[in-house]
Amino acid sequence: MIGYKDTTYQDPKRRKQIALVEPLVPPGAYIRACGRVRCTKSSIKSSVTTRIVVYTSGLTVHKYQWKFRLEMRRYSLRMIRYFHTATCINHQNFPLRRYFLVDAYRSNRSNIRLKSTEAGEIKSGSFIEDPNEGVFFLENVFPLKLNFLLGLPFFTDPDRSLQKLLDRAHQQKALPAMDPMAITRKSLPESLPIQVRKVLPRYKEGGVFVKFSHDPAVPASEIETKLQAYLRDHPIRPWFSPFRRVRSFLVQGRPWLEDLHRFPSSKLRVEFVPPGPGSETSDLSEETLYALFRKFGKLGDITPQPTGSKDLPRYAILQFSRIRHAIMAKNCMHRYIVSESEGGAKAGILLKIIYEQRIKAHVIRDWIFSHPRIVVPLIAAFLATLTVAIFDPIRTFFIKSHITHTFHITDNKAYKWLRSQATRANDILRLKHHKTEDASLSTIWNDRKSAIEKIQNWLMETADTFIVIQGPRGSGKMELVLDQSLKGQRNNLVIDCKPIQEARGDSATIGAAAAEVGYRPVFSWMNSMSSLIDLAAQGTIGTKTGFSETLDTQLAKIWQNTTNALKAIALDGRSKNDKDSELGDDEYLEAHPERRPVVIINNFLHKSQESSVVYDKISEWAASLTTANIAHVIFLTNDVSFSKSLSKALPDRVFREISLGDCTPEVAKRFVINHLDADSIDIAKDEKKPLPSQSRQDLDELDSCIEILGGRLTDLEFLARRIKTGESPNKAVHEIIQQSASEILKMYILDVDRSVRKWNPEQAWLLIKSLAANPTLRYNELLLSDTYKSDGESVLQALEQAELISILSSNGRPHSIRPGKPVYRAAFKQLTEDEVLRASLDLKVLGELVKMENQGIEKAEAELGLLGSLPGQGKEVQERVRWLLSKMAKAQGNVERYERESGALKKVLQRDY
Repeated sequence: MIGYKDTTYQDPKRRKQIALVEPLVPPGAYIRACGRVRCTKSSIKSSVTTRIVVYTSGLTVHKYQWKFRLEMRRYSLRMIRYFHTATCINHQNFPLRRYFLVDAYRSNRSNIRLKSTEAGEIKSGSFIEDPNEGVFFLENVFPLKLNFLLGLPFFTDPDRSLQKLLDRAHQQKALPAMDPMAITRKSLPESLPIQVRKVLPRYKEGGVFVKFSHDPAVPASEIETKLQAYLRDHPIRPWFSPFRRVRSFLVQGRPWLEDLHRFPSSKLRVEFVPPGPGSETSDLSEETLYALFRKFGKLGDITPQPTGSKDLPRYAILQFSRIRHAIMAKNCMHRYIVSESEGGAKAGILLKIIYEQRIKAHVIRDWIFSHPRIVVPLIAAFLATLTVAIFDPIRTFFIKSHITHTFHITDNKAYKWLRSQATRANDILRLKHHKTEDASLSTIWNDRKSAIEKIQNWLMETADTFIVIQGPRGSGKMELVLDQSLKGQRNNLVIDCKPIQEARGDSATIGAAAAEVGYRPVFSWMNSMSSLIDLAAQGTIGTKTGFSETLDTQLAKIWQNTTNALKAIALDGRSKNDKDSELGDDEYLEAHPERRPVVIINNFLHKSQESSVVYDKISEWAASLTTANIAHVIFLTNDVSFSKSLSKALPDRVFREISLGDCTPEVAKRFVINHLDADSIDIAKDEKKPLPSQSRQDLDELDSCIEILGGRLTDLEFLARRIKTGESPNKAVHEIIQQSASEILKMYILDVDRSVRKWNPEQAWLLIKSLAANPTLRYNELLLSDTYKSDGESVLQALEQAELISILSSNGRPHSIRPGKPVYRAAFKQLTEDEVLRASLDLKVLGELVKMENQGIEKAEAELGLLGSLPGQGKEVQERVRWLLSKMAKAQGNVERYERESGALKKVLQRDY
């Protein structure tokens, strides 16, 4: 033991005294020990920094520094820094010689620092063991559950990153239970006769290797026993594993210290390798493997390699009950040589141990693709749940905004004010008087005031409000409801069935229905794609997956979201301070009909003969709205047979109906006159000029013109506009009739696609010619004609839907036929007065009649031939023969008559242009 001499040195630069501990070292000698040093100023203690003066004593400065650092590391004296100087200290107690200053502190086993890398010493993948050295493996020092952190981007170098974290925790004096260094220090008692040389952390395996040296007189197995007894009597439980203590075993093999991206498993693959070239190996028995590995932990199973397997090297699979037991076994027994006495071969058997992953690669993906009958419905259910949870509230919000006009700038008060001011300024700059409201329609509304009041009274009733307004196109149904009956009411939803019904394909129909109610986002293209997926899955697994949804289901979703939005609007103004706040939602809506929004369904049953799916769903939805008192529903339709469709949805309810017809001649005349004077009332008052209706002399023709034109609002407005441009009433009516005749000829006769239309030009022409002669036809009489013998009722219904005719009913049955518009009768007359057109179309009608008579004659001839082939002809057969002959004679007479008429018509075509 080398002694120390202490003194005090006055630092001239810092002007303070520091403790100087001078080792009394002879020239050329090493520092063999640095035990406790008692000084007057300071002592070298654990974790206490002390400045030491080291003299060269005949050695060179650089060589002495290297030797001193080596001795400090050997005897646990850690050097923080040293200050080299070449000056001399002129002190009476010190001879003149070279020296250097060292800042150091004593570091015993309680100050172990994890300094080694995971790759082993000098990154060789193994320990370099000298004689009288051994290695312990301490488990449960690091948490295994945090292995996923090693794959994160900021852990590109786990060895360096984790080491920095551990050093920082140690310097900040973290809690002992959270500091791995503290856990390692506690696991190695002071009484253990070892000197720790190196500590190697294994972050992925949750433990550390401790390399130590010991006295040759004490075997490593005895030290292992003492350490295990100490850990058993003084259990150390880290914070991340409060129910498992730290365990330690002596490393018997030579562990492979790799830092690859491999993670522990509870299953080990133990390979049997010859210890050297030329040696032979054999399989170890299960008993031998059990004896070698059972001490590390509970073994679940031992599976030897199949006898017939030709895989080399030979191996066995060990299944441990816990991952930490497998980690301990691998690190302690890797490259352990099993001697012959232990059950190995003559030359021994080298054990190479690796982790066997329990989960194979892509096992989840393979399971998914191998179980489509389970996975595909689950995915469909997940997508449906996601849609309901995320998109349905968004869609309900947009529908609500569409009904309340939240994002409509035209309904904004500021926008309306600015627009009115801009219009007024424009009129002033152009020297125009402010234009008054068009008073032409006021006449119509005064005439229909009873209908308007009736609708308003129905909307205030608490009972189910199911209103149907029927009238021909152009009779002002929409204006009657929106502009008059619902004037000033904000929450109105208008659904036009025309674009929905005319859409081609399910996707287009869904998109049109969604646009009418503001339903967005809508993925209409997903319906076609899901149908293809469902079809492919059905061909693959044999059953439907449920991805695709029918048009009924998609429309039901749209109407359901609309119902939710309507109910939210109806309950929006409800407050807890109301008198009836204790009522439920249904009772509140039933007691307050004024809070319910109004749903207007326009063009109901438009082209219903093509498909009734849309109208059936709308009828059911409207019935649910009225039954639940969520909203008032008003149907606007041109079809007189609307009760058939609506009765399916509400079979036990009576509809409230209003039928709108054409205006009377007196009302029609006032409408035209008011329309002419609407723009000139203010000017006439200011300048004292007569109104246009007073100054024009040709308005006497209005009575005869209105009698021809009828009381249809659209035709009357068209007449008023033409008169306003300067035309006389007779000329304007003539132009309207001419235009209507051209439309009839094009839509019903010339451009008729028989694959789409249910009538032929001959049937339409027969109606036109008959209605031109008589304003009203008998419904059943027309069906008795030869042209309408085959499916005549469906043809008449199709022509009514096309608005060529209108069928009047009485007691629920059709009884008469009239033109679709009053002006059509004049147009029919104009068409029949065209000799060439009439001859051409009559010739086609006669050709169809001749064909029908010839078919009847052919049938009679075939039956006569069959009767003539009978062996015996009695009295009954002779009567049948006489009836057939008379029918043939009648048909032949009709054919001859038709041929004579056709000859006359052909002469007209040959003579006229």
